[in-house]
Amino acid sequence: MFLHWIDWVIIALYFVVSLFIGLYYAKQAGKNTESYFLGGRNLSWGLAGVSMVATTFAADTPLLVTELVVKNGISGNWLWWNAVIGGMLTTFFFANLWQRANILTDVELIEKRYSGKPAAYLRGFKAIYMGIFLNSVIIAWVNIALAAILKVFFNISDEQVLWYVAAAMLLTAFYSSLSGLLGVAVTDAFQFVIAMTGCIVLAFVVVNSEKIGGIAGLQAKLPAVSLAFFPQIGSATNTTGTVEVLTISIATFISYIGFQWWASWYPGAEPGGGGYVVQRMMSTRTEKDAVKATLFFQIAHYCLRPWAWIMVGLCVIILYPELPEKDKKLGYIMAIKDFMPVGLRGLLLVAFLAAYMSTIATQLNWGTSYLVNDFYKRFMKPQATENQLVMISKFATFVVMLIGLFVTTKLSTMEAAFQFMINCGAGLGLVLIMRWFWWRINAWSEIAATLAPFIPFSCIAYTNHISLTALVFPYDFFVTVAFTTLTWVLVTLYTTPTNHQTLQTFYDLIKPIGFWQPFQTLANTKEEGKLAKLAKTNSKPLFLAWGLGIVLIYSTLFFIGKLIFADYALATVCFGLVLLSAWQLNKLLDKYF
Repeated sequence: MFLHWIDWVIIALYFVVSLFIGLYYAKQAGKNTESYFLGGRNLSWGLAGVSMVATTFAADTPLLVTELVVKNGISGNWLWWNAVIGGMLTTFFFANLWQRANILTDVELIEKRYSGKPAAYLRGFKAIYMGIFLNSVIIAWVNIALAAILKVFFNISDEQVLWYVAAAMLLTAFYSSLSGLLGVAVTDAFQFVIAMTGCIVLAFVVVNSEKIGGIAGLQAKLPAVSLAFFPQIGSATNTTGTVEVLTISIATFISYIGFQWWASWYPGAEPGGGGYVVQRMMSTRTEKDAVKATLFFQIAHYCLRPWAWIMVGLCVIILYPELPEKDKKLGYIMAIKDFMPVGLRGLLLVAFLAAYMSTIATQLNWGTSYLVNDFYKRFMKPQATENQLVMISKFATFVVMLIGLFVTTKLSTMEAAFQFMINCGAGLGLVLIMRWFWWRINAWSEIAATLAPFIPFSCIAYTNHISLTALVFPYDFFVTVAFTTLTWVLVTLYTTPTNHQTLQTFYDLIKPIGFWQPFQTLANTKEEGKLAKLAKTNSKPLFLAWGLGIVLIYSTLFFIGKLIFADYALATVCFGLVLLSAWQLNKLLDKYF
């Protein structure tokens, strides 16, 4: 792609500002590990929320949404829109608990909640598994996405593009190692504004181009199924290769609505929060800030970001009908090349770099926190000083970067392993929820739930391979969830409970709702906060907030969509639901959080 000197100036300014932010917060990040990994627990809810949503906006996110839209129209986005249920559960049931836990990483919770050697082994395993293996695969996945984008932008070879990616990653590692989470979060906010501005500008330019003719022209040129907001529920599937409304079976619909949001585990979106989402919750000043940050994240993630990408995806259907199936998502990059004038091309390239760097910076800081806090400090050098731990953290950031780069070169051989890892998270989610609400859950419960899914998944994969069965999603998912749940429940009931004092200390600190009767009578009677007092007798406000949050997200999402397509009657109805749910939700937040 030809870039004018104005484009290069925009790109250079972006890098200068990113580096400046890293240098500016370097001194504050170096105070201790709490400052380095949690920003001194002093992030505002707005900054924490923006940082969450910026991290989930990776370089490949607009491309993936484009692919969904080209294949199934607007309705294709229900493949990820269905996760709202779990997101709202995390917001109102868990955000304040994570903030209250006073820990540095989510893995550290294991030894606060469980006792004995099983808890220590589980913590050490998760520190390495998530800090190195899982984290490096995610980093490599994001690197491959950026490489594909740069190849289209500059028409360069695979070897050349790897050097470009390595340079971007090195710069990201440099400023994130200096500034810690606070610098990463501030940079996230800057990068998110740049990335979303670029995406909105692209959508406006392409939709209003001569080939599309504005919203009216877009609607006239597209088949009606492309503009359908909801999937069709039935037994049919899309096998024609043309744009069709997303069709899901009744069983798949049941799995989305009734199972996946609580049963599945995958990085950063497990039930109850996890990874970088929990890191941001714990970095806020108060419990209420943690809830508000997570709520903002859900609204921005599902409502504010996707429409700019969806509009370009709809235009791609018209502009590039001959694109091969595997290259449909690259229509987004082709639109940039074909429609962006001088200056805006640089802005769009910066938008992708911003999306990439915000994700990588978080992965580096998040992965390093496990290695330093939950492995090095816990098992190798418990007596290490805070200064030593900060120095090790900076060094470990570059180690994680190098491992991520290495895995990037080998990713094609690891794709099956990555899919295997994701599929084998089926059933683990319920333990991660219940450990907060049922005292009887112990370390063996979580270990069993972690290992059990591998058995049915392997059996199903083998029998499918030799043509004994044809068990596919969602039926293989149901079998895995059922087997895993039965396994960990039996293990829980037939193993020794967690040490009583550990459970009492956990309850006194967290004040969880649910099945904690043996520990409530001995709990500290000091001021516990409105929600903690309420939780002992009545959890209805939490469930009400959960339901209102779901209504708020979907009504906001559809209000924006209907407004874009000038369906003012339905937009008005949706807006009314937005106001009503937001009003009631604000009352609950003020009263109980």
